[in-house]
Amino acid sequence: MTDLAQAGTAPLSDDGRPGRAARAALRRAAPALLAYAGTRLLGLVVLAIWGAFADKSAHQLLSARWDSLWYARIAEEGYGHTVHLPDGAVHSNLAFFPLLPALERVISAIAPLDAADAGLLVSWVTSLFAAWGIFAIGDLLYGRRVGLTLAVLWGVLPVGIVQSMAYSESLFTALAAWGVHAALTRRWLWAGLFAALAGLTRPVGAAVVAALWVAAAVELLPEGRWRQAWRTRPPVAHHHPQRRRFAPPPLRLLAGVVLAPLGWLGYVTWVAVRTGSVTGYFDVQNGWGNGFDGGLAFAGFIGGLLIKPPFVGGLGLLLGVGALIWLAIRCVRQRQPLPLLAYGGAVLVLALAAKGYFGSKPRLLIPAFPLLLPIAVALARLRPVRTALVLGSAGLASAAYGAFWLHGSGPP
Repeated sequence: MTDLAQAGTAPLSDDGRPGRAARAALRRAAPALLAYAGTRLLGLVVLAIWGAFADKSAHQLLSARWDSLWYARIAEEGYGHTVHLPDGAVHSNLAFFPLLPALERVISAIAPLDAADAGLLVSWVTSLFAAWGIFAIGDLLYGRRVGLTLAVLWGVLPVGIVQSMAYSESLFTALAAWGVHAALTRRWLWAGLFAALAGLTRPVGAAVVAALWVAAAVELLPEGRWRQAWRTRPPVAHHHPQRRRFAPPPLRLLAGVVLAPLGWLGYVTWVAVRTGSVTGYFDVQNGWGNGFDGGLAFAGFIGGLLIKPPFVGGLGLLLGVGALIWLAIRCVRQRQPLPLLAYGGAVLVLALAAKGYFGSKPRLLIPAFPLLLPIAVALARLRPVRTALVLGSAGLASAAYGAFWLHGSGPP
């Protein structure tokens, strides 16, 4: 059986030597990165033009609103800032994970940038690494054309403009994509490191940990490597391995499994110590109105829209949730590798089953790139001109919607 570690783009190795593999992988990904960068540039141009007519600064919309202000303040002043609202809600900056503001602090200390602009720089650079990782996974499983299509699809999401904001979505998606890629290719130390860093970036970092743990569990099962390579690219003839008995796990696998949750656990533990409560982090999230309720609040929100004329909002949300569930089912029927299914499923469940500001759910789903794989595979089967036409049209629509969104309610 062809090893997944050798079947596709694989710029990483457990010994940390970049070498020729990294350069070859970058050359292979270059068309996808250029196409992705084009979609983001289009979004920024449309936002700037819209802002000129609306007399609003595109720079401020990208770097100095909503969560970007909280991240910048943490970078400049550290943790400890709390806002008490008239309705009794308590917003503490402990709700924000530390990796992005830490990077903003370091960059602003060594470069002539303030924290907000440093956040923009991190977002723009890591969005390219995210697109590269997404391409690498698509290429690994289905070939280069699917990888390119998948990366561009991620860039033309309706709320893709967030990938260019001083938010943590691009940073997290980059770490998640490369963490899942490392798990698929059994680079256990890299997978553990990326999972730990993802856990320092957003709460949903637990999804990357789940992907690594599932990959490790599959690896330890009889015929584990065959099961992990549930779907390879391309479908060529290969020799099936002999059924093997259980053997002690390799040290790198154990190290990766242990390392993976340390970022998320470390920050949650630090908040618990700082607040003097074992549930400190979750109490902070409750102060923001966030938490996990199994989707009851979101279902109630949709139900409320459905019983009030003109019902359009409720129907739209219902169709959107139905489309996400259909895509998740398609991913299973597509026989994606189990670690990828675990990651995508965890991101989807955590986004839909959480309470809080429901307008932020499209943004929370940005890291769920595996859900785009069925669409990418279908588009890649079309003639190149048709694929380019579809993606180009989606890019224009995304750019227009992104500008409209940021000039309106925008992401909280």
